[in-house]
This record gives sequence, structure tokens and C-alpha cells, in this order.
Amino acid sequence: MREMTPLEFVALTKTGETPFLLDVREAWEVAIASVDGSVHIPMADIPDRLAEIPQDREVVVMCKVGGRSQAVARFLETHGYPRVANLTGGILLWAGQVDPAVATY
Repeated sequence: MREMTPLEFVALTKTGETPFLLDVREAWEVAIASVDGSVHIPMADIPDRLAEIPQDREVVVMCKVGGRSQAVARFLETHGYPRVANLTGGILLWAGQVDPAVATY
């Protein structure tokens, strides 16, 4: 599994790639702050909802700071996902690097 910063994610999307941004935070966290275009599946629900996560695209997993997303990214790799990245710094770094309008908590 590789690490990707929010700035690297944005740069990737500008190349024409369409990575799948998977937000594994809890619903209450997503209600406070979210990234447009991300897909919310709470960490605990991932095993039961694997079919919703594409295997033919880069999957970039995010959480608040990067710990939960790193665990989910490793889980996805062990379940055959060939292109997985952890969004380093999570939504907090996203707010700092990409969009300061995103709330922090």
C-alpha cells in the first residue's frame, strides 16, 4: 500500500484518472466535514460492503488523520485490490492543503 497526500490526489485527478475516494469515518464525522465526490462507507462496514468498492480503479482511503484509512487500505490489499493508497493526513491535511473551507474537528 502506498501513501498519497491530498495534493498528490488532486494532481492525480488532473491527469484524467478517476480514483475512488473512500471515506471510512463515522457518519457523524462526515456530517461535520467531507470531500466532494468521496464515497462514505464506515470502517466497520467495509467487510460487508466490498462489492461497492471497485477493483478496476485506484482506491484512495481517507479518515480523519490516516490511521483508520491505513488499516482499511491494508485490508483491501489482502482482499485482492491491486491499486490502493492511504490518504496521508486524512481530512485534516485535506483542509490544510486543498480546501481550507473544509471544517476541522
